[in-house]
This record gives sequence, C-alpha cells and structure tokens, in this order.
Amino acid sequence: MSKFSSTRTILVILVLLLFAACSSSDEEKTKVRLALDWIPWSNHSGLYIAQDRGYFAEEGLDVEIYVPNDPATTLMSVGAGEDDFGLSYQSEVLIAGRAGVPITSIAALVQHPLNSIMSLQSSGIKRPADLKGKIVGAYGVPSDAPLLETMLKADGLKLEEVDLVNVGFDLVPALISKKVDAIIGAYWVAESISAENQGFPVNVIKMEDWGVPDFYEIVLVTSQKNTSESKKLVQSFITAISKGYQDALDDPQEAINVLSRLVPETDEDTERQGITLLTPYWLDERKIFGWQSAEKWESFAKWMVSNDLLLGPDDSQSNWDFTKLYTNEFIETQSTN
Repeated sequence: MSKFSSTRTILVILVLLLFAACSSSDEEKTKVRLALDWIPWSNHSGLYIAQDRGYFAEEGLDVEIYVPNDPATTLMSVGAGEDDFGLSYQSEVLIAGRAGVPITSIAALVQHPLNSIMSLQSSGIKRPADLKGKIVGAYGVPSDAPLLETMLKADGLKLEEVDLVNVGFDLVPALISKKVDAIIGAYWVAESISAENQGFPVNVIKMEDWGVPDFYEIVLVTSQKNTSESKKLVQSFITAISKGYQDALDDPQEAINVLSRLVPETDEDTERQGITLLTPYWLDERKIFGWQSAEKWESFAKWMVSNDLLLGPDDSQSNWDFTKLYTNEFIETQSTN
C-alpha cells in the first residue's frame, strides 16, 4: 500500500469515527416534551434560555417546548406520560391530585399569586370594600367566587353585595370599556401593563393582602412515575432550567431578547416591563429558585377544602394525603451542587 493510500485510509477511518461519535452523541440525547401553561411570555424566558444556550443539551436532553391546544389537559397528559413535564397552577395540581391523577410538582416557578383584582384608577376602587354595589368581571372558573368572597370578607363585605359576571377571556377589554367596574383573575404583571399601555392606568388589589393564603401561582410538574423511576431525567431537567432562570435573573432584558428571538410574536414592550416585576417572584424568601414549603401547600389546600373546591371521587374531603403532590428532592440536590 502506498503512503498516500495509507494516509487516505487513516483519514477515512477518522472521519467515520467522528461521524459515529456525533451520531452516538445525538442518539444519547433523551427526547423530552414540555407543555406550557399559556402562550410564551416572560415567565417562560428561563426555559427558552436553557434551550438556546445549550443547558438542556449539556444534560443530554432534547427538549420540545410547546403550547397545548388546551392547557387544561396538561396535568392529564403529564400524568399519563404523554408529556414529560408541564406547567400548571397549584390549585389545579391539588384538584387533579385529589381526583387521582398521578402528578407531582417538582418546582415552584412563581412563588406568590399573580392573580389579582384590578380596577381603573379613575374608578377610585383601591380595596375590596370599594367594590360594594359594583360589577366584577371574571373568567368564569370555579375559584372566582371563593377568591372574591374571601377578599370581600376580609374587608367587611359579603359576596352578595357585588355583582360577579362572567366575561370570559375579555377581562381587560371589559374593564377599559367600563362594562365592568373591576376584574378578578388578571395577572398584575401582565394585564395591568396591557391596560396602561392602552392609556388606562389601573389599581391592583393583591389577593394575599386580603385573606387569601399565599400560594404558588405557577408550578412545574412531572409524573409520579418519573419522580420514582426516572430521577436522573428529572434532576437533569431541573439543573438545566435552574441555569436558564439564573441567567434571566442576572439580565432580565437579555432574557426577553432570547424569548423574542425564539418566539417572534412576543409582545416585547409588555414583556420588558413585566419581567422587572416578575423576577423577584422566582425566588423564595431564602433566594432559592423553585423551593416549595409544606406550610404553603397545607394552608392553600385547607382554603380550597373550606371552599368546596377539593371534593374527591367519593365527594368527600377527608383522609387525603396531599403531601405526595409536591417534592423538593430535586431542588435540594440542585442547591447543593
């Protein structure tokens, strides 16, 4: 064999080995589906950063982030293993868990309520007692009335003293058109900005200030099968998104740059304003990302039970262990790395 032939053979072997290594690397990545709770917005920026900067890939994950046609089905799809992870709400996790859906919250993405009562500043409504005789617009979900009633009671009113109406998803339009005097269910880090950008500054009444127990607005869930049988997968996912959210905390405006580049339809103006309000809610009181407290789960579960929002399959509210619905196992591991 000539020297040229030998050299060529070696080069061919090296190319084949390199190709095989790359193929092997690609094959080793675990495909993962993440179902969002809503259309992409600033609260999802840490997820998109993890994808854009290769944090998922570093953990051996190939993650598909998508918006379900009906986000209300996320907990069912995660529990059934159709989606590996999903974003949902503490209240929905409690309801689904009570119904027997095998899901677990593995991180709190938003540590406190974003849901609020909102009114136009021109209305003079600044506290629940100011709603007496007023019309309050709502999405029409079961928790609307109990949330409003709790806030009213804390300020000396009864639910019967206001007119609660269903306006569906048209919360802000109903408010600025003055079809209603106030709305409940709007996020004060989003809809308030939308209204103000249209020339309608608003007053915000936060729920946790008026009798509603502090709760986790948005949580990350996976199946109980994953938390018991696929711990490495769950830990890898938490490690990657923790890096993404830390980057977003370090530079919120760059986080919106990433989000708007990957999701071109992003309302940049609203999200740039909103993320400055939102980022403090990503950390608990000890500045730990994702942590969930037993006290917060217990207090909100008790509130839901007292308002008949947690009836089980047998229509009872007793003998139910909700502690299986959340875990800090993967956050604890991450915080020690």
